[in-house]
Amino acid sequence: MTHSADDHTVPAKADVHEEIVLGVDTHADMHVAAVITVMGVLLGTQAFPATAAGYAALLDWARGHGRLRRAGVEGTSSHGTALNRYLRRHDLQVLEVNRPDRARRRRRGKTDAVDAENAARAVLSQQATAIAKTGDGAVEMIRMLKVARDSAIKARTQAINQLRAVLMRADPTLRDTMAALGPATLIRTCADLPTTEHHTIDDTARTVLRMLARRILAMTEEARAHERTLVAIITARAPKLLQQYGIGPDTAAALLITAGDNPDRLGSEAAFAALCGVNPIEASSGKTVRHRLNRGGDRRSNSALYTIVVTRLGRDARTRAYAERRTTEGKSKKEIIRCLKRYVAREVFPIINEALSPADISAAAA
Repeated sequence: MTHSADDHTVPAKADVHEEIVLGVDTHADMHVAAVITVMGVLLGTQAFPATAAGYAALLDWARGHGRLRRAGVEGTSSHGTALNRYLRRHDLQVLEVNRPDRARRRRRGKTDAVDAENAARAVLSQQATAIAKTGDGAVEMIRMLKVARDSAIKARTQAINQLRAVLMRADPTLRDTMAALGPATLIRTCADLPTTEHHTIDDTARTVLRMLARRILAMTEEARAHERTLVAIITARAPKLLQQYGIGPDTAAALLITAGDNPDRLGSEAAFAALCGVNPIEASSGKTVRHRLNRGGDRRSNSALYTIVVTRLGRDARTRAYAERRTTEGKSKKEIIRCLKRYVAREVFPIINEALSPADISAAAA
């Protein structure tokens, strides 16, 4: 069942042969859609539940207004991920639409129907040109595993800090018995503490230490299990990426997630570098010609590139020689790292693009 959004519908008779553009403002439980003609006439807005039946109803409703080939969707990597996959399976080109800036919203106001209409108009005016990630392949699996692994590591770190805090406040008799133990031995010792009644503070401390230690061991095993699966998928899909100097499973996963399952949407390694925030930004004025760091882009992949560069600076002879040469030319360490991150992005993009190209995927499936 559909529910009406704010009434922004223009009373116009639909021409099923006329080309139209769809815009969607996505939310957790409901998506609001708007349809406009290629002349910019708003034909209607409608709200649909974020369910399988709702997706089908949304597409049927939109196609009832004319020939539909393009859709602009907000949040294709969050609330709109499943809708993006559904629309793509039905042969629609889905473009990622950025949310309007706050200044514009202050001037025009904000409703879901207006946002959906703006999404459609962004596609029509070609302000929205970025093809959405497909989110239906190996990279999406890697993203899920990395989220779960990072969460397990975070929970493990929190539990370790809590265990040390409890131990620090415990009775000296208990604390002294564990003072000389290493981290791993300490956790195993705490996990083996006997169960006791809560008659004293020492009894309670032992119970809490035992439960925290067992949580740490469980989170450690969970993180390792996710890591093993993550490495297996990356090795199967992009083995050459892991063969590059300084690239491990964690940095490889971050770069793959940024590229997406369809890295061909980026067009070139320069576009990938811009997406990672490592392309030089012109910052010249008058007779001064210079470039500055790009503070935009995906910060996780930017951090991954930084980690790769730092690793190479410490151990790779070729990278160290490059850094020494640029230092003699007057470049600062920050500028050298910026240049190296750009070179690494240039190096890994063709590897990622080849590994995830449709031809390779089809060949692997065969």
